[in-house]
Parts: sequence; structure tokens; C-alpha cells
Amino acid sequence: MQELKSLCVFCGSRSGSNPAYEKETYALGKLLAQNKIRLIYGGGNLGLMGAIAKGVSDHHGNITGIIPEFLNKNNEPSNFSNASDEIFITQNMHERKMLMFEKADAFVALPGGIGTLEEMVEQLTWAQLGQHKKPLLLANFGNFWQPFLDLLDHMKAQSFTYNDPDIKLLMAATAEGILPKLNEALQSSR
Repeated sequence: MQELKSLCVFCGSRSGSNPAYEKETYALGKLLAQNKIRLIYGGGNLGLMGAIAKGVSDHHGNITGIIPEFLNKNNEPSNFSNASDEIFITQNMHERKMLMFEKADAFVALPGGIGTLEEMVEQLTWAQLGQHKKPLLLANFGNFWQPFLDLLDHMKAQSFTYNDPDIKLLMAATAEGILPKLNEALQSSR
């Protein structure tokens, strides 16, 4: 029986226009800390990235930040509070994403921009190609991901995607709904 010990969170380096995004993101960080689940994330301190790290840090959880060297030059380091927190500086985005993949038991995409979308779509692609069976979840705060879900439905209707029952894109509308869905997916994958 696999247990969720680390969660990779993809999210925006901006907070977005809906205050609920930041509120739910911080709440997820708090839940990760309370459940002793290590946050794996992009290493930034701005926007939702900063909110998730602050939520974990304020509640004495564990953080692994992974940031490429070119982004680290313009980034203020996050306030990591735990001695076991760590930051990895990679050479490029590809190395960053591979390290995130290796360290994570599951993936969550919070609201974000093109980078957030690209990171989650890459994990979906790898799952579709049979490269992993790690749970994938969209945090659909404020219905943020609905246009993406509509696009996936359109691709399926146009016969461009596989109807693979083994690939389940999970959904949660609130921070509180995320961990139960991921834990259930991990239990059923064994």
C-alpha cells in the first residue's frame, strides 16, 4: 500500500485575479504540513508558488524547491523554516521537471499560466505513454480549469486522444478535497 509522502505542485508565479486562488493554495500548504507530506515545487516565492511555500513553512512542513539557474537569478529565496528543507538549482527546465518527477508521488496543478499548463500536460502525456502511474489532479479552484477540460473533451470528440481508462485526471474544487482523492488513487493503483 503506497502512502503519499511527497506532492509536486505546479502553480503560477502570480496570484491571479481571484483571491480564492491564493487562499486555497495557502490552505493546501497547511494541509501538506499537517499531514507530513513534502512539498515539491518550483522554488519561487512569488504568487501561488510563494503562497504554497508559506502555507507549508508556517506550519513547519517540509519543502523541496527546484528552480533552474536562469530563473534563480531573479528570485528571492523562499523562507524555508525546517532544517530538512532543500533547494535544488538545475541547469534548465528539462532537468527541473525530471527532478520534480523523480521526487514526487503525485502531481497537482493549481491555477497558473502557460508554464503550469505545460508541466501538467507533460505528466499527462507521460502517463498516456505508460511512463508512470502517479496520480494527477487539477485543483479546479473557482472553476479555473474548465476551459482546459473542455479542450480535452473536444480532442476526445475529434478522435485525437486515447480513451484509456487507466489514466484518470482527478479533480478537486477545494484544498480540502485534494489529499483524499490522491490517497484514494494511490491505494487503488496497487
